[in-house]
Amino acid sequence: MDLFENALEHSIQEGAPLADRMRPRTLDEFVGQNHLLAPGRLLRRAIQADQLSSLIFFGPPGTGKTTLARIIANTTRSHFLSINAVLAGIPAIRECIESARRFLSEQQRRTILFVDEVHRFNKTQQDALLPHVENGTVVLIGATTENPYFEVIKALVSRSRIFQLRSLGSEDLEAILEMALRDEDRGFGKMHILLEEEAKKHLAQVASGDARAALNALELAVQTTETNEEGILQISLEIAEESIQQRAVLYDKDGDAHFDTISAFIKSMRGSDPDAALYWMAKMVQAGED
Repeated sequence: MDLFENALEHSIQEGAPLADRMRPRTLDEFVGQNHLLAPGRLLRRAIQADQLSSLIFFGPPGTGKTTLARIIANTTRSHFLSINAVLAGIPAIRECIESARRFLSEQQRRTILFVDEVHRFNKTQQDALLPHVENGTVVLIGATTENPYFEVIKALVSRSRIFQLRSLGSEDLEAILEMALRDEDRGFGKMHILLEEEAKKHLAQVASGDARAALNALELAVQTTETNEEGILQISLEIAEESIQQRAVLYDKDGDAHFDTISAFIKSMRGSDPDAALYWMAKMVQAGED
């Protein structure tokens, strides 16, 4: 990488959204998903030991799937490649396989291939990847918001370990907001910002478990608020409400959330639970269900 490429990369990083700049770089910086990453848990041990087999991260947006892949890229001794299934096709898969074979032959290093939005690969593309996962040419890490048991071919699923990431709790999101306010290199640590407690709680609650949504709202609040006479940028509850107005509802008419919600509504009706029935019906109506 030459001087101009270094300057371009630095410029891109500085101009990146807060949510991208604040991505954890190590497991110690990662917030949430303790059921997978608490000390002693299988996934954490595998990452620390650099002994990963093929796996698929499955969960709602903003829960850390891509971030975990980047942490693995930063820590592994393996050759690491990354593609996005939205943009890549079979030629890109073939290029990755050739690169993996070359590294294995010349440097005796295995290759980890990260496929973001892996559910966007069609069956033909997944079939093209399968034999190379099967024979160990690449170790697959897939990330998807969709249920892999429905969206990824059975042969790939059977050769991968599925790790389900959960929506982050409000306490986790508040901790992430605090980190962004303190971090002088990647966040707002060099600015004099006062995020009121009620405003912080509001951002964390309305983000509905999505760290990206919470950080995007904080960034918008900071960018659109002027400092007071004392030079302090104060974010009140009113500003927070304007920055993230509507609670995000996890609902996909063609996905698991749609059918899970309908199932919960029907079960609450059968169980003669009016409060639960009203809750699930309200969720469907708010999400735009006909």
